[in-house]
Amino acid sequence: MSKAIVLLSGGLDSTTMLAIAKSQGFTISALTFAYGQRHQSEVESARRTAKAFNVQDHTVIDIDLRAFGGSALTDMIDVPKDRTLDEMTAAIPITYVPARNTIFLSYALAIAEVREAFDIFIGVNSLDYAGYPDCRPEYVSAFQAMANLATAQAVGSGPQLNIHTPLIHKPKAEIIQAGIELGVDYSTTVSCYEANGDGRACGHCDACILRRQGFQQCGQEDPTRYVDHEMAGI
Repeated sequence: MSKAIVLLSGGLDSTTMLAIAKSQGFTISALTFAYGQRHQSEVESARRTAKAFNVQDHTVIDIDLRAFGGSALTDMIDVPKDRTLDEMTAAIPITYVPARNTIFLSYALAIAEVREAFDIFIGVNSLDYAGYPDCRPEYVSAFQAMANLATAQAVGSGPQLNIHTPLIHKPKAEIIQAGIELGVDYSTTVSCYEANGDGRACGHCDACILRRQGFQQCGQEDPTRYVDHEMAGI
């Protein structure tokens, strides 16, 4: 079986992507980052997800992107609330973390070399996160080209590295439906930018709004655990 490195945040997209990679027959090495984000709930969600999918090789790496600042996820900046889709995509949002995917993929690339893996999965989505420069197909293609020039295994006799983005053009509803068909339990995932210590979602940040709309659009009950319990019925 081929080996794959899966970037697992503990959110809806990365959990679906893990299920897809596993359904394709890959042996999974999951990689999660505690990077100084506002809460640790998503890291705990990633641990639960890895266990649920029987991932034997799950690495959690501590790095501190708060040293850079400039993002509402790592700095003392208010997270935008109750925005429309047009407002979310009008400009690069303040929830963008500078160079985050480049940093994460670089770690994944190093682990891929050690694990002798030639496939990396990342759950970027150019529809939901149109304002994020490191979620675009052009970015992923460029990183893959760089990776195949920068690693010993790629410039040697081994296969070329492939970066898989199975969700990049899918709307949220389609992602959710794919995950349900693969047995994903979305009630255990955490997508909220400001989840509390128990992993309950605020219901008002961009991530919460996109997630809730996805469940509505595919006709599925929203299993998200909200701080405001009444929001689950919206």
